[in-house]
Amino acid sequence: MSDVKNGSKLKDISKNLTEFFQGFSKLTRDQRLQVLEQAGALDSADGLFLKNGGLQGTALGEKFVENVIGYFQLPLGVATNFRIDGKDYMIPMAVEETSIVAAASKTAKWIRESGSIETRTIGDDIIGQIQLAKVQDTKKFTELILAKKAEFIHLANDEVAFGLVRRGGGVTDIQVRILPRTETQTSIEASEQMIVLHVHMNAVDAMGANIVNQVCEFLKQPIEELTGEKVTMCILSNLTDTKLTEAKVTLEKIDPELAEKIEEASLFAKMDPYRAATNNKGVLNGMDPILIATGNDWRAVEAGVHAYACRSGQYRSITEWKRDGRHLVGTLQAPVIVGTVGGVTTLHPTAKLCMKMLGVESANELSRLVAAVGLVQNLGALRALTTVGIIEGHMKLHIKNLTLGAGASEKELPFVQKKLEEILALKKRISLSNAIDVLKDLRAQASNSHLN
Repeated sequence: MSDVKNGSKLKDISKNLTEFFQGFSKLTRDQRLQVLEQAGALDSADGLFLKNGGLQGTALGEKFVENVIGYFQLPLGVATNFRIDGKDYMIPMAVEETSIVAAASKTAKWIRESGSIETRTIGDDIIGQIQLAKVQDTKKFTELILAKKAEFIHLANDEVAFGLVRRGGGVTDIQVRILPRTETQTSIEASEQMIVLHVHMNAVDAMGANIVNQVCEFLKQPIEELTGEKVTMCILSNLTDTKLTEAKVTLEKIDPELAEKIEEASLFAKMDPYRAATNNKGVLNGMDPILIATGNDWRAVEAGVHAYACRSGQYRSITEWKRDGRHLVGTLQAPVIVGTVGGVTTLHPTAKLCMKMLGVESANELSRLVAAVGLVQNLGALRALTTVGIIEGHMKLHIKNLTLGAGASEKELPFVQKKLEEILALKKRISLSNAIDVLKDLRAQASNSHLN
């Protein structure tokens, strides 16, 4: 299913990265950086940059946004064990939520040992929209536009999208959509309809938002001159159903009872929008951290995912899990529009570092990788929900946060964490108040010991 180009920036890719994945979570930060350097995912300069805390001054931030006062930093972790389309990846994830990196790595290991991950892209074009709010004669308007379509495409490619054309992309089509106005119109306005032109464009390895907006703005004047109608606005669409990304996970070794539970959980998310919302949030738990780490627009991807999820008229899950004989097969299909050139991706040093770690060679490869991790994250969540429940695994990893929240020092951390693990095992739940109480007891014991 893959259209991945052969090759990688990782050294000696003929060897898989299994040996580097072993015990990665048990290593110290310095040891992890050393392993990443040994694997060829980073070089010594990258390791030094991360050790020094990343960006130190706000000069770059001043170039990105207005009124800069500093940076808000997210933890940058690495998910391991991923083999997608037969290729091994180390996945950088910028995220603050406990258990996401661990769950992704654990589930990827399960799939690595018992199945496979395959991906593909469907279509090539992003969409720009040119709105004309009120058009009297829609038939005449449509005829005029379609007669001049080839000329408009050539003009846009020649004057605006010539850089994309050189790389194999550019404007490919213009379509006319008629949107009937609401019943609130007066009888005088009844003949007026809204028309939206969809400008299709292959953005190659760019996300394409800026260039498609420029193309639409450029076409505004010739459209108005041709039709005599007034263009109301020009803007890209984040619902890019003309370019979809699909990921597929096949588990060949799975307990039949667990497979049935996961299938039923998937059906729940397909039927019920209340469950679908949480299900899709869990999918985005895997997708967003990669988008953030690589400097991509995660808000645009989320908007597209949610719009695509309700294309049937009801909000539904973007993933589906079904039993196929003795196998369990999961699929994800959604618009995942990303870029590997331009913008923050090539300007921010940490984003550049993360791109190097991934070793992707195209925007399509990155989008497929993002979709695959989202599907894997979904599988991990469904397995937890249908077996031990979401609390046990999540709270076990959340213990450190609770310990820090209670105010424990570095020396006190291991003692408080151990006690909280015991409470969790006994009561199946813990809270910040438990951590505070444990810390109080620990300090009281230390004080009494000192007095004695």
